[in-house]
Amino acid sequence: MTAEWARCRWVWNECVAVSRKIHAANRDAAEKTTCGPARLDKMLTEARTTMSWLREGASVPRQQTIRDFAKSRAKALKDIKAKLPLQQRAGMPRIKRKRDALPTLNYTTRGFRLRDGRPHLAGGIVLTVVWSRDLPAAPTSVRVYQDSLGHWYASFVVATELRPLSATGRVLGVDWGVGETATTTSDAHDLPHAEHGEKAARRLAHYQRMTARRRPARGQAASNGYRQARRQTAKVHKKVARQRQDTARKWAKSVVRDHDAIAVEDFRPKFLAKTTMARKAADAAIGVTKTALIEMGRKHARDIHLSERTYTCTACAVVSPRDKNSARVMLVRAGLSPAGVDRVRAGGPLVPSQREPGIPVL
Repeated sequence: MTAEWARCRWVWNECVAVSRKIHAANRDAAEKTTCGPARLDKMLTEARTTMSWLREGASVPRQQTIRDFAKSRAKALKDIKAKLPLQQRAGMPRIKRKRDALPTLNYTTRGFRLRDGRPHLAGGIVLTVVWSRDLPAAPTSVRVYQDSLGHWYASFVVATELRPLSATGRVLGVDWGVGETATTTSDAHDLPHAEHGEKAARRLAHYQRMTARRRPARGQAASNGYRQARRQTAKVHKKVARQRQDTARKWAKSVVRDHDAIAVEDFRPKFLAKTTMARKAADAAIGVTKTALIEMGRKHARDIHLSERTYTCTACAVVSPRDKNSARVMLVRAGLSPAGVDRVRAGGPLVPSQREPGIPVL
């Protein structure tokens, strides 16, 4: 698998180099040239005729590498053409360095078979796997990859099966936060902050200091102590990630089992990484929890409604952020605005007026 990944990584890096070369040439050329899968496949065929080591193994994962590269590049160009903000754009494909990139191999239906519970990959590779569960249908593709601890996994793509649950007649609203990961309209289904990362912070800091002390100088090989410290650090990170995922799945299962329809705040916590609450927000694992809830709802045929953090007036179609609208509500309730909330123009000037009766003076 390591040798196969080395060949696929070389193909990916060559695709990146060719793409950059074509992009630079197109800046001044009158006629634009493309860098599609057909051209890259032709270049791969030419390279295989001149390099004997590249002819070893199977061609399926290398051809799939070209397809993955083309999809990644096409998405990046589409985002640039749509003039999306930099934070929302998909980055252009980059060089995969040996010491940084973890092995990932993709095989389509013509590149693998399942025989006697063992995946047989193209190139004569037979894997011995420990199945987490039986496959519900015949897989259409498989991704074999290695994690930061050196463990290998096989992820199969299969058609999903819906498992509808009995109707309960109840609905639920979910709001995400940092103090509590999820605050719901039912007190019994609130999800408190588990603080898995906070509990592991001391051990993680210990291994990170150990890694820093044993870091090799530039140009020198890493020692066994340095590799062991890095492995221990990765092990702590892996355990925390699994704990967060396990907590999210158990909570999502209970929510989906007890409610027919769920309204979820479509919250994107990326901006919290730039605030003083970055560590606590990351430990809350809002993104992991939201993904688990959506996937669990689809699996059991529940209605999941994503609600944006905006307010839209049905009369004048004015759109404003929810927090901004809430601030205007506070202003009206304090008697500092003469109009009701429904007549306050977003961003408009306030007209002095007497306070509304029954509203205390701040």
